[in-house]
Amino acid sequence: MTQPTLFASVQWTVTRLTAHLRQVIEADPALQDVWVCGELSNISRPASGHLYFTLKDAGASLRGVMWKVNASRLKLPLRDGMEVEAHGRIGLYEIGGQYQLYADVLRPVGEGALYAEFLRLKSMLEAEGLFDPARKRPIPQLPRRIGIVTSATGAALRDMLNTLRRRLPIADVVLVPSPVQGADAPPALVAALQNLNRIHPDVILVARGGGSIEDLWAFNDERVVRAIAASESPVISGVGHETDFTLTDFASDLRAPTPTAAAELATPVTLYDLASEMSNLKQRTDMAIMELIERGRNELSNLESRLKFYSPARRLQSERQRADEWSRRLVAASAHRLALEAEKMAGLGKRLVALSPFEVLARGYAVVTRPADGSLIRSVGQAKENDVIEVRVSDGQFGAVVNRNA
Repeated sequence: MTQPTLFASVQWTVTRLTAHLRQVIEADPALQDVWVCGELSNISRPASGHLYFTLKDAGASLRGVMWKVNASRLKLPLRDGMEVEAHGRIGLYEIGGQYQLYADVLRPVGEGALYAEFLRLKSMLEAEGLFDPARKRPIPQLPRRIGIVTSATGAALRDMLNTLRRRLPIADVVLVPSPVQGADAPPALVAALQNLNRIHPDVILVARGGGSIEDLWAFNDERVVRAIAASESPVISGVGHETDFTLTDFASDLRAPTPTAAAELATPVTLYDLASEMSNLKQRTDMAIMELIERGRNELSNLESRLKFYSPARRLQSERQRADEWSRRLVAASAHRLALEAEKMAGLGKRLVALSPFEVLARGYAVVTRPADGSLIRSVGQAKENDVIEVRVSDGQFGAVVNRNA
């Protein structure tokens, strides 16, 4: 056995040795991804939001820390003496000179086995095509009847009913209550789904509030998943909180992050939307009616104009006007003809006057006749000596005796 020399030079400072140990620990891959099982104690959550605790078993203890970003996501209510499984990496806290677990996940003991079963069931059902997106059916825009499968006493039901009443109060809501946790929950959920499908609702909501994986395990049950996949009505799954996923989420036609969100997704068209659409339809209908009325008025006016054109009264008016026109033209033509005839008669009269014996007498001529018989004496041979004759001149007549020696 070698004896340490009292005069050897110092090789390490505490800081350098601690830093070296830290490098050795953090360089070991096996220590950077570990699951540690133990009993919680000395739980502390200061104002910084970080979580400090100790894991212990019968033989040892291990200090642990979970930073605020991971601690804020914890849904597990922690208490001293709780058996948990912690995941993280092993590091060395240099100031305290102690190694510790830097945890990012804390879960109850046994949750790991449940998660493994979750993955096994998911893989099997997915291989059967139960989660195929092609199987997903659209959610009706305006459901008349909405079915709900959940606990009759849970807050989730109250939230969903308030949401449905606010968004679409005209829809009928049918509740088939069922336990949502424990060994009795899976067969009850299956029976509730089957009962609802007998009345053919437009959509079914399967929901419950948040909880641990054990609390939500009924919604990972193979029987429940197959019942949802076999549902005739489309199903919206609203199980747990936004970060919770169950197999019913994959089998349903639509996944909602919360029960309230499921109620909202089940009523994409709200009463306000309907009122707005009705108002728009009324305006469009009023405009269409006014356009039809105006078009009808124009067509009626055109038909009336055409009817007036072909109306007997219009033809009578036209013929009456035409008769008046012909009458005026006849009167004018008659007057013109009469004027021409009058001028012609005047001309003839002048000619007659010019040819009248009286006009001849006025020029100095005379007409000689026998008084006895009124015959004209046209030649000298017709007049004998001492014959009494009658001589007519322009202003009268007188008698005379023929005297050949005159």
